[in-house]
Amino acid sequence: MFLVVMEHDESGDGTEPVVRRRVLKAVGLTLAGVLVLGIGTAGWVYWHLNHNIKSVDINGALGDDRPPKAVASPSAAASPLPSGSLNILVLGSDSRSGKANAELGGGDSTGARSDTAMVVHIDEGRTAATVVSIPRDTLVTRPSCPTPSGGTTSVAYGTMFNSAYSLGGPVCAVKTVESLTGVRMDHYLEIDFSGFAKLVNAVGGVTVTTDEDIDDDQSHLHLKAGTHLLDGTHALALARTRHGIGDGSDLGRIGLQQKLVKALLQQISSTSLLTSPAKLYQVADAVTGSLTTDTGLDSLGELTKLGQSLRSLSADHVRTVMMPVVTAPSDANRVVAREPEAGELWASLK
Repeated sequence: MFLVVMEHDESGDGTEPVVRRRVLKAVGLTLAGVLVLGIGTAGWVYWHLNHNIKSVDINGALGDDRPPKAVASPSAAASPLPSGSLNILVLGSDSRSGKANAELGGGDSTGARSDTAMVVHIDEGRTAATVVSIPRDTLVTRPSCPTPSGGTTSVAYGTMFNSAYSLGGPVCAVKTVESLTGVRMDHYLEIDFSGFAKLVNAVGGVTVTTDEDIDDDQSHLHLKAGTHLLDGTHALALARTRHGIGDGSDLGRIGLQQKLVKALLQQISSTSLLTSPAKLYQVADAVTGSLTTDTGLDSLGELTKLGQSLRSLSADHVRTVMMPVVTAPSDANRVVAREPEAGELWASLK
């Protein structure tokens, strides 16, 4: 970039225009350098965030043996942004791999389980949503799942729901949920321990009100009943606690997890991310750094488009429920879907 300004030489010796041109040229080159540096930094940020995301080709692995996709209305198909209904399986993984996860989760560094499972149904128009939690203690029929080696697993009856992820990863988790619900999962999102904690910290913590004291040595959480601003470590502990509340089952924990989801949505919506590039990057890095998606959401562009399509969805219009369950006849410490209520709930999400 060259900036040249021709002005009258009041000195009469012809030196002033030359000096001005040199100064302005230097300024122009400096500005050009800053611009190039900015573009380069933006390019690196995009590359970094894009390469943070891990993905699994679930559609390719499962093929056509799945529930049908929802048919979008003509108005949804004509919208500049996607506006049709969506069903997204969201899993919280208790993976201990990596130093950050090990410090937060402890325990064995091998393997992982789906510690939290939620089916997020977004209504057509994307102004309202329903989040359905599936207790991990639910006994299900786990279908035959493809394995990375090219084989298949055997069908298992009356097995723990979260065994699907342990055995066959995201592909088997999606197939098991679709078998249980009869609902097609349009997308898959998984975030691990450290990613959730980093996200909560990036948005400044979450405010949650507990109705009873929580005293759980296993999750390292000790809270008096009341309202608390929780950092990432304590929010994760709240999401995982089960022995310090209620009867110690997974059902009591689900209520806390649903409170956390709404609190996190409210905090994100109240945080001026667009006016703070540093905070926006911190949030984006926290999310993408611990995220696994299906191949339909495995780029920053696709995630951004999804986020833009949800701009009119507020936390006040997110309903949280749990899949209706009853105690399993075979095991008092396990549950099974309560029918016909569970079937009616899933049918409402198609």
